[in-house]
Amino acid sequence: MDPDEILLETEAAMEKGFEYTVHEFASVRTGKASPALVENIDVEAYGAAMKLKQLALITTPEPRLLVIQPFDASTMRDIEKALRESKLGINPAVDGKIIRLPIPQLSEERRKDLVKSIKQMAEESKVRIRSARRDGLDVLKKAEKEGGLTEDAVESYEKEIQKLTDAYTKKVDDSLAVKEAEIMKV
Repeated sequence: MDPDEILLETEAAMEKGFEYTVHEFASVRTGKASPALVENIDVEAYGAAMKLKQLALITTPEPRLLVIQPFDASTMRDIEKALRESKLGINPAVDGKIIRLPIPQLSEERRKDLVKSIKQMAEESKVRIRSARRDGLDVLKKAEKEGGLTEDAVESYEKEIQKLTDAYTKKVDDSLAVKEAEIMKV
């Protein structure tokens, strides 16, 4: 396998790990309304588990209010049930053909819990990035054993992979700092 191809695959795996973290961060409540908060909640509708974003239009008419408008009125009860059972801790209010989700102010204790949660997510992301590094290094070592690469070339590519690892770890840390500041902002 071509070493440049190994580098590209390793970087792609690291990018995927980072993007997953950004997506997870978006689902963490910060005290202001965001459709990302609820769009991936699983709803039992039509005899199958579906994501909320597939069943309804989610809007934020005010900074502390989410409005969910089901595409099909028959799914209203299913969506309401899924929202009540979700880990958000927000009670939905059915208002005719829409569901209102008022986003309450976060308590100091809840903010600290959320920060612990996002730090855990960031650490999981770093584990994914390091795993991608390890996989890339393993493929390099295998290519060296098969005689496709010199020892110097392998060392050079190992340094490149380490640079990628450091860069993606920094991206995760930067995203964590931004999200933490967002959560702690009153």
